[in-house]
Amino acid sequence: MKQRFDLTGKTAIVTGAGRGIGRALAIGLAEAGADVAVVSRTASELEQLVIDIQALGRRAHGIVADLTDPESPQRIVEDTLCELGGLHILINNAGMNIRTKALDVTQEEWDRVVDLDLKANFFMAQAAGKVMTEQKYGRIVNIASVAGQVALRTGVAYGASKAGIIHMTRVLSLEWSKFGVCINSIAPWYFRTPLTEKLLDDPAFVAEVLDHTPMGRIGDLEDLVGPTIFLASDAAAYITGQTISVDGGMSIYGF
Repeated sequence: MKQRFDLTGKTAIVTGAGRGIGRALAIGLAEAGADVAVVSRTASELEQLVIDIQALGRRAHGIVADLTDPESPQRIVEDTLCELGGLHILINNAGMNIRTKALDVTQEEWDRVVDLDLKANFFMAQAAGKVMTEQKYGRIVNIASVAGQVALRTGVAYGASKAGIIHMTRVLSLEWSKFGVCINSIAPWYFRTPLTEKLLDDPAFVAEVLDHTPMGRIGDLEDLVGPTIFLASDAAAYITGQTISVDGGMSIYGF
């Protein structure tokens, strides 16, 4: 049974890996045995992450890239194949948010959020999918959000993008599962990351979040590692097109 979760011999790409969720998932994949290409716009964040992954006895390669650059996805995949010799797992994690009320959202704000959170993640999946469908094996895990499932005060562009990620997961599964590529997504609730830290420093906001969280706590980044390893491993070989809510039970109220 343990071997089904073992990622030894597998190579992964993690986008948005410099900090927060992406960093935790990159370390988790390495602990499970994978070699990892880590992608971020900030070189200094990647330098330490590569060292930390190598300290676990795994190979690591840092790639500085802006995923909204149309040429970046293909370059990232080619760089990973060249440096690490394969591609079996993609963790589509890169994202951002601008918390503007719907009546005030500008076209620039909409484009910035949607271009990264949805468009860039699709083309990253497409670039990886070309390799995976050809080799008849692959695992793609898209990091969505409960904001893509229920209406939250997280911003309309963010919510729409994450809803798009969830449905994109289904459509890609419909097309690629016959090639041995499983595509699933994870929908987190509130975790302390650079994207949420200011919100979670507000005791009143935290109290409101916990009031809607049956488990009564803010998520720990380690809570996302297990589900990701599961979906990236052969233990999930017959699971595709699904979204796992990692939310302390929050979605019990929302569905």
